[in-house]
Amino acid sequence: MARDDWRIRIELDDERAGGFLERLGLDLGSRARELAKELEEERLPVSRDGETIFVYAPSRLQARKAQEVIEAELEEAGLAPIVVRIEHWLAPEERWDDEPKQETWEEEVREHGYAPWEVRVECASHGDADDLADRLEQEGVDVVRRWRYLVVGAASREEAEQLAERLHGEVEPGGELVWEAMPRNPFSIFGGIGG
Repeated sequence: MARDDWRIRIELDDERAGGFLERLGLDLGSRARELAKELEEERLPVSRDGETIFVYAPSRLQARKAQEVIEAELEEAGLAPIVVRIEHWLAPEERWDDEPKQETWEEEVREHGYAPWEVRVECASHGDADDLADRLEQEGVDVVRRWRYLVVGAASREEAEQLAERLHGEVEPGGELVWEAMPRNPFSIFGGIGG
């Protein structure tokens, strides 16, 4: 079963977060208490980071119900929050949906015109390498040919691993990363060469 992670962000000005946090934990006002009845069986974790309070919920519906309770309690306490909003965790990106997306090193490498991942393939002969390179280029795959060796560019590690399995090659970081790691070495090392 997939797990959804939701939270309500409450940003307060001054130093009111501590007092409000205590109200949430101890004594809700009458309207908030009425709204909270639907959440009685739930235990929603609450944390504080400076003047920001976070209430975590396992579903969007529960987050909405908790938001109603919070807004009623803020109103009863006479507090005007800077922000009260529901946020969703984006697991593949490891961020909350209201946070800016961080550029990955892969995106940065692609912006400079390089493939961030490479599949290195050793073919049985020069002719086999040419044939395989031609087929891959017809599929729209970037290929660098060097005698009986191919270096095939990939946009992500997952794509590189799929290509490596299909082509019986090896996955390595590519593009600028290789040049940064070995700035004076223009050679791509293949297993078994010269040995």
